[in-house]
Amino acid sequence: MSEVMYVTQETLEQLRSELQKMKGVDRPAASRAIAEAREKGDLKENAEYDAAKEAQGLLEARIAKLEGEIANARIIEIDRIDTSKVSILTKVTMTNVKTKKTVTYQVVSEKEADLKAGKISVTSPIGQGILGKQVGEIAEVKAPAGLLKFKIENIEI
Repeated sequence: MSEVMYVTQETLEQLRSELQKMKGVDRPAASRAIAEAREKGDLKENAEYDAAKEAQGLLEARIAKLEGEIANARIIEIDRIDTSKVSILTKVTMTNVKTKKTVTYQVVSEKEADLKAGKISVTSPIGQGILGKQVGEIAEVKAPAGLLKFKIENIEI
């Protein structure tokens, strides 16, 4: 069901830390909220109890999802990345053929994607379009705005 997710050691540690917080802080807080709401009387007409139970259910779903992601995470070692072609964790400098605008992005997993920081997801249209390309090649990317063409200028770590 879940796909393998390639991440750096740093990102895996962040995921584990987030999971630990959910289990150690958020889960007990949700249980306390349910207990407090239960003390307020009739459960059939207790909206606070219903809200607390729903919040607990959402928290448990997030915990299960995060546990699955961690179980399927594979650490990528930066010193083993092949920079002869675009792959995950490489920094790619490319020029839009039409506008002549040059941009540099690092191709990362979905969890690490942050466009403001210059990190694009490997599963995004641009990420998929440039994956496997070499310096000098033209990548054709199907985007909502239409077909975009990028010339790969440089690939580095």
